[in-house]
Amino acid sequence: MSRRVLAFDVYGTLIDTHGVVAELQTRLGDPSTAMEFSRRWRDKQLEYSFRRGLMGAYVDFARCTREALDFIDRALGVGLSDTDKEHLMGAYASLPAFADARTALARLAETGITCVAFSNGSRQAVAGLLEGAGLSEYFADIVSVEEVRRFKPDPAVYAYLRQRLEVEPGDTWLISSNAFDVIGARHAGLHAAWVRRSPEAPFDSWGIDPDITVSDLEGLADYLN
Repeated sequence: MSRRVLAFDVYGTLIDTHGVVAELQTRLGDPSTAMEFSRRWRDKQLEYSFRRGLMGAYVDFARCTREALDFIDRALGVGLSDTDKEHLMGAYASLPAFADARTALARLAETGITCVAFSNGSRQAVAGLLEGAGLSEYFADIVSVEEVRRFKPDPAVYAYLRQRLEVEPGDTWLISSNAFDVIGARHAGLHAAWVRRSPEAPFDSWGIDPDITVSDLEGLADYLN
């Protein structure tokens, strides 16, 4: 247990991807339209990363984000200008942390558990997000999929995580709010905690379950303390 490492997903787990809604609302006006745009943007971003992973056509995650933005703009007939899109991409590069993140990470740091950030985003993008959100001090390292040019949930990504950390699978925990990430980690032999940020969110019925389910990161800290 002394070598236990927690690998935290970033987008959607530590950092609120819907933190861009306020920026969207200034351009779209209607709050419900802004939230719908944000949800569909995030879904399409992930879809593009999955598709590129299957195709073996890796690109930086930021490109998936921008291509998804362009698609949803067309799909909803919004007509964002290039300037609007640049502002939105800037907002995505400085998304806020969830309210529970800092306190929970501080509690985990007191236990001596090693925490790393583990993301589909580039190392530079993740470092910027964590620094801007005031979380960078709690992470010993950032492990980005760019180093293997694959995307989660490719098994090679989780194998690289273990190799990079030099930790046994049984001592490696993925912490994620994304069910696909949890399933990918468990399939690769890691432990995984699902952060069920929405009480209405179902888990995929694949017969692969998280080791634990918590409603927020404070619940994770309670479990591990």
